[in-house]
Amino acid sequence: GPVNSPFNSFLLLQGLETLSLRSERINENALILANWLENHPKVEKVNYPGLKSNKYNTLAKKYLKNGGFGGVLSFFVRGDVNQTAKVIDSLSMISHLANVGDAKTLVIHPASTTHQQLPEDAQIAAGVYPNMIRISLGLEHIDDIKADLEEALKNL
Repeated sequence: GPVNSPFNSFLLLQGLETLSLRSERINENALILANWLENHPKVEKVNYPGLKSNKYNTLAKKYLKNGGFGGVLSFFVRGDVNQTAKVIDSLSMISHLANVGDAKTLVIHPASTTHQQLPEDAQIAAGVYPNMIRISLGLEHIDDIKADLEEALKNL
């Protein structure tokens, strides 16, 4: 079978050494951001199992015992698809990319990317709405992430 090169093995081991620290920071950022967004006047709703208001919070606390609820959340902008696009386009530090689990914070508009092949009624049945933004948290300081989102939401 295939064998990693020595350098690729080195990179893998180096990454594994810091995995727990990176996961801890990403989970911490996600929970703080979810709480902040939930109280933001220009945000309609936040999907994140770490929030007490989330219907899956009890299950998340039962099965995710180390306090990490994941580094990906979604939120709904108070507005239409055009205003949602304006928020994404106004971000400066946060990148508009489809990846998850990166060291950088990334956003995507699922309705026009990952779910674009579905008709709108099928998107809605899948929980994907025109005013929804998915965000994959990174390692940046949470104040910088919030500041970038605040500036983008201010444009609404």
